[in-house]
Amino acid sequence: MNLRGSGFAARDYVARELRARIGGVDHVAEVNVAGLAGFLLAKAAAARSRRKLKDWYDIAFVLLHNDAGGPAAAATDVQQRFGEELVGAIRTALDDLTANFQRPGTQGAKAYAAQMLIDHPELDERTLLADAVLAVEEFHSTLFPTS
Repeated sequence: MNLRGSGFAARDYVARELRARIGGVDHVAEVNVAGLAGFLLAKAAAARSRRKLKDWYDIAFVLLHNDAGGPAAAATDVQQRFGEELVGAIRTALDDLTANFQRPGTQGAKAYAAQMLIDHPELDERTLLADAVLAVEEFHSTLFPTS
């Protein structure tokens, strides 16, 4: 747990069972992992303060590839869990997130596309850039429809 973090991930978690076979012996452990809403808000706060490429990539990847069904579904999850708290510093972080994915040339979109091309060189860079921009725009506009 990051004690200096926003606290959202610590308040939105799910238990997951992990299994491994080590030296012929099966091991099982139950661990708490951040839920979708908590992860996204914690990552948005981290991205605003740290400005690391990994944070921008992580957010776009999770918005595009989450089990909830995409950016709008992720925003709905955030609203359901933390709707009344989307003010102040976290609203500023979410607005900043959008600014960093505003166009294909902004640092967020470029960070997402660059990492995806390392992992999947067969993909098209322009498509990846557009996917990232649209995902963050859809996430933000679903969270704040009148903004």
